[in-house]
Amino acid sequence: MAHDEEMARVDPRVDHHDRPDRDRVSGSKLERKEIIQFQTMVGVAGPFVGSTNPIRGINGGGLPWQIDDASGKLSSSGKLEVTVRGLVLLDGPPVPEALRGTNPAANFRAIVSCTTTIGGAPATANVATDPFPATATGDSEIEAQVNLPTPCLAPIIFVGPSPTTWFAITGQG
Repeated sequence: MAHDEEMARVDPRVDHHDRPDRDRVSGSKLERKEIIQFQTMVGVAGPFVGSTNPIRGINGGGLPWQIDDASGKLSSSGKLEVTVRGLVLLDGPPVPEALRGTNPAANFRAIVSCTTTIGGAPATANVATDPFPATATGDSEIEAQVNLPTPCLAPIIFVGPSPTTWFAITGQG
């Protein structure tokens, strides 16, 4: 069965109109509900730098990072859009002088982290996008379709170089 057909199936026994976290069918049109929309992200810093204090199993970058601007949204269908501007290494110590205020990574990925259940027990599910180009000044546009777990509770969006490392996270500093 095609992915779009799977997305459009709705169990008639479930009242989807009162569940803003799920897609629903209105006539023949699939309505996508936003799970999360954000306008802030924070660069990795302090105790979250490195692997000592991962967040939901995802390690912070090995040096502190800063970010000028970020925005994005995640829909219940798994459509993810993230824009970052100025995601660069911290412009100060402990970053080596030659690297301060730069982005040495050619690509960024977005990682969606959800609290879910596996076999009835609470679990964390992390889903990463493919790599998207990033500029030396830390700008990137990420648009992807991710397969969200069911349920996807308390989602967090990360941006980093790999599925296991983050440079920026939704939130405020």
